[in-house]
Amino acid sequence: MAGRKRARDYGLATWRLSSGPLGAITDVPGVRVGHSTVIRGERMRTGATAIFAHDGDPFHERVFAGVDVLNGDTVNTGQAIIDEWGLLCSPVVFASTRSLGVAYEAVVQHFISRYPEASADGNLIPVVMECDDNYLSDNRSFPLQVEDVLACLQSAQGGPVEEGGVGAGTGMQLFGWKGGIGTASRVVTAYGQTYTIGVILNTNFGQRQQLLLRGFPIGEHLADPLAGRSPEGSCVGVLATDAPLGPSQLRRMAKRVGFGLVRCGSVGNDGSGEAFIAFSTAHRVRRDHSSPVTVQRLIEGQFWQRGSPIDLLFEAATEASEEACLNALVAGTTTTGRDGHALHGFPVEEALGVLRQNAL
Repeated sequence: MAGRKRARDYGLATWRLSSGPLGAITDVPGVRVGHSTVIRGERMRTGATAIFAHDGDPFHERVFAGVDVLNGDTVNTGQAIIDEWGLLCSPVVFASTRSLGVAYEAVVQHFISRYPEASADGNLIPVVMECDDNYLSDNRSFPLQVEDVLACLQSAQGGPVEEGGVGAGTGMQLFGWKGGIGTASRVVTAYGQTYTIGVILNTNFGQRQQLLLRGFPIGEHLADPLAGRSPEGSCVGVLATDAPLGPSQLRRMAKRVGFGLVRCGSVGNDGSGEAFIAFSTAHRVRRDHSSPVTVQRLIEGQFWQRGSPIDLLFEAATEASEEACLNALVAGTTTTGRDGHALHGFPVEEALGVLRQNAL
């Protein structure tokens, strides 16, 4: 990300809380991200993105997690397990709707190749979250292969995270412009301890007239980049934190990812599925525990008269999600795909001019 301007560099929004050093989900220690971008000929614009909660074995060392669905026109494999156990037992993979099964198979193969006993000792049920990229990519041609997904799993690492039309974001649109991957983070202090909250999104939602910047309906003042067309597609996201939170608290954190989208103008359009997973790296819950696990967790619910420390985490989740969405918007570059369909890069300077004209 070095050398490239992001949303905060342009002043597209004002945030109260501090960002982590990378401004990425990988500011949470141990979190790793990998991309595989697939551009073949004139008709394939797709890819996959993988997020690992830590640098260990995700099958045997699980983490607490929670899921929230803002709008249900979406499919997330493994969601029932998270709802039932409150545990994430897999990396999270973003892929296109058409390639959901391919991504699922790739994660199973990845597990078996590294942990052969996993397939014998327990069920392998990967977590794959989808967005529809068929406006730019021909979904009839089996665009994503198992090898493509394995590449993003094998390349996952800490450090800076590439944004925009990369990985699973290759074929995505955002408020009518080019969308894709965006990430951001926040650092907060609660109970005298410092915690990091990081978010990564695959943005593929919204219509031009819905876009908000600094709370202003900027989209209404910009030319329609799709000339009246309105491809829907969804938004999926992952929130990571090192704060000690339990599954019910993480479900509440996942809900705040949706609040960040709303601050950008999302209304959860009917044909757009929005779903989010939040996990905590504070504890690794091993499958081979033979006694109850002792865990710490922040407490909410009894501070309402003077404010709860978890309010700060909610604010951080909302801010990071808004910034991740705007980072995806400004990172997008004009891309042409199948049948001559094009998604244009967002006109940042024009938008800034409109904001100045309106004293914002």
